[in-house]
Amino acid sequence: MSLNKLLNRENGILVMPGVYDALTAKIAEHVGFEAIFQTGYGTSASLLALPDFGFLSITETLETARRITRAVNIPLIVDVDTGYGNPLTVAKLVNDLQSIGASGMFLEDQVWPKRCGHMKGKEVIDSNEYVQKLKSAIEAKKDDSEFLIVARTDAAAPLGLDEAIRRGKLYKQIGADIVFVEAPHSIEDLKKVSEQIDAPLVANMIEEGVTPNLTSSELLELGYKIALFPLSGLYSSTYAIYHTFDTLKRTGTTKSIKEKMMKFREFNELVELDKYMEMENKYA
Repeated sequence: MSLNKLLNRENGILVMPGVYDALTAKIAEHVGFEAIFQTGYGTSASLLALPDFGFLSITETLETARRITRAVNIPLIVDVDTGYGNPLTVAKLVNDLQSIGASGMFLEDQVWPKRCGHMKGKEVIDSNEYVQKLKSAIEAKKDDSEFLIVARTDAAAPLGLDEAIRRGKLYKQIGADIVFVEAPHSIEDLKKVSEQIDAPLVANMIEEGVTPNLTSSELLELGYKIALFPLSGLYSSTYAIYHTFDTLKRTGTTKSIKEKMMKFREFNELVELDKYMEMENKYA
């Protein structure tokens, strides 16, 4: 089902986990998620072992998206940070993402180099400057494309929630398909955003972030259409791998934690080994 149809379902909210490579995307699809989000934070961490602090390049983001879209058959929205340049760069980015099969992108109004939306010290560009990037993204979409542009504003932290709401309204008026006001600090702030911006809205749920960690049902009641959990998989996998490697280093074996690992057979099922063995036999 297309991303548009998923979002237009009545009385529903689209829950999207953050993925950062083909394997995490495959897991999300395998457990039943209908759409996924390529997290810049997770991509920077997995590719570079660096924080979400403006280190990712456009090539690294696009290559990760390409691998993901080849691995799964569900819609992917890609975090492209600030668009890696000017309106021309943004337009090319939209074309590239469409050509590799992505279903949408998040474009934010931070100053480059950007940082994670829940970190301190964020700055935003003038809204008029961002509007030029947004217009170029919208105009770059193919006429028959269902590619969605998510306009994200980080203005709440440096300039206040009222300015973030003003920007959200402006970005929707310009033509953004979805609006994302990053890092409200309370349920009251989340409610204020949803009451004042007439658009499909994103809520970003980061464990121990600055926004209250609500359930998807609670966010739906507040008026949100997308519940994003961008770092849950990254934090969980990092915890598990760290614990496994630490145990192996200290004890010289993984026997004590074997039951916490996916089994050999289960993993081979996930990556569809049987399908490729059948192909091997067919063409032998």
